[in-house]
Amino acid sequence: MGAAESGLVDIVRDFLAADQLMRSLFARYRRSELRFEEVAELAGDGESSVLYRLKERCHALFRPRDGASDVRMRREALFDLAVGSLFHEAMKFRENLYQQTVYGPKVRALRSAAGPDSDELFREFEKILSAASVRLDEAVLETEALLHQTREQLRVLLVAHRENGLVTRYLVENASLAAEVFVEPFDRLLAEIHGDAAEGYALAARSYLASGYFAEGHQALDEAMARAGERVDLRRLAAYAAGMAAYLGGEYEHALARLAEWLEARPPSEESPFADLAWSAVARIHELVEGPKAEEITRRAAELARRLAPLSPRARAAAA
Repeated sequence: MGAAESGLVDIVRDFLAADQLMRSLFARYRRSELRFEEVAELAGDGESSVLYRLKERCHALFRPRDGASDVRMRREALFDLAVGSLFHEAMKFRENLYQQTVYGPKVRALRSAAGPDSDELFREFEKILSAASVRLDEAVLETEALLHQTREQLRVLLVAHRENGLVTRYLVENASLAAEVFVEPFDRLLAEIHGDAAEGYALAARSYLASGYFAEGHQALDEAMARAGERVDLRRLAAYAAGMAAYLGGEYEHALARLAEWLEARPPSEESPFADLAWSAVARIHELVEGPKAEEITRRAAELARRLAPLSPRARAAAA
């Protein structure tokens, strides 16, 4: 797993969180329910602020280290610029809200106790507070427009990085939030990114399997097959996922049956990393199995390990 691949997951996660939080805060502002303290979670000067984290992660991932322009990074640079602008607009909103909700009441409390010699000063204070109120409404409208454009630029990035299985996994795991943020059904979003929703679920499944999350991979394959039918490649991978999940659950007989099914479906060379994991698992079954069927299961495991060995680089290295 590369740093860029996992870094993009962090950026997508923080953007979805920031989008949802910003919409919630602005709705509370329009209902006159927003407190200044609540805005710190959105915009502030440290890691506790989601927009701050998002801005810093975009800078780290999308800005060339040597300062040179890279044509291939224009989409990323544009998103980085949009996020930076979003952060600064949110900070201006926060400052104006402070003027209205914290600073204003203090000024008015002091004025009630001040003498007439301070009237001119307080008139200036009131001008400042009045301007802050106008700027607040303008800031909300401008920030919402910028948020929409930034969201659309993220959509462009998701398409450009459609092979990032970790991002697809995150979207699948947070389908409701993704559908809310992009304001469309989740299957339609996956189709925009991957060509059709089934391909999105299939990519997520392969990423799960490569990371050893076999039950999650099987569930994603079920979703893919529900949309694409019993495709040969999906059915083959489902057998592998079920077999490895059964192995982890101590169901060795079922694991052998499903892994044999995967092998008999003639997995292509790109699934050789899966063969490595399968061979390693099957080769250890004789150490783990117990009970009256242990001898038969051990024999079947040894036979399947022998058949898996030619597909497994690890097995070939061990035999060399």
